[in-house]
Amino acid sequence: MHVFGPTTPAAFTRWASIGPRAALAAFDALGTALTPVHTPTRDGGILTSDEPMVRAPAGPTAAARLLPSGDTYFLLQGADRELMVPDADRRTSVWTPRVWPGAVLLGGEIIGTWRRAERAITISPWRRLTREERDVLGTEAESLPLPALRGQILVH
Repeated sequence: MHVFGPTTPAAFTRWASIGPRAALAAFDALGTALTPVHTPTRDGGILTSDEPMVRAPAGPTAAARLLPSGDTYFLLQGADRELMVPDADRRTSVWTPRVWPGAVLLGGEIIGTWRRAERAITISPWRRLTREERDVLGTEAESLPLPALRGQILVH
């Protein structure tokens, strides 16, 4: 729950691939270690120890990040995906039925996808980027610990 909260027993059932009774038992076992919260998509629970962090003001965001496939930042289900990527067509490009691409974060928002194929990184933004945005994405791509990349960074 620290990574995937707030959540509900029903969402935990799907995520953990367990039955509803087992999920309810897990939530019941948490007792006072669980704090109820309200979000734009549903009511749920977070770990009580996480409450100060959840209530704290957001810190500064990195100019750009290339999040790998399956990064916990966008490893979401159902309506939570709508919060991260409101446009339905764009959601299908992030959460595909096959191997997920990485997510491109610019100013804290998902603005496209990226993939690596051998020695090249291809960044596919959903909108036209400014020169400065292209530069910060290029710098982020070059900082990745990928051997043999050699500057093969393509921004479409």
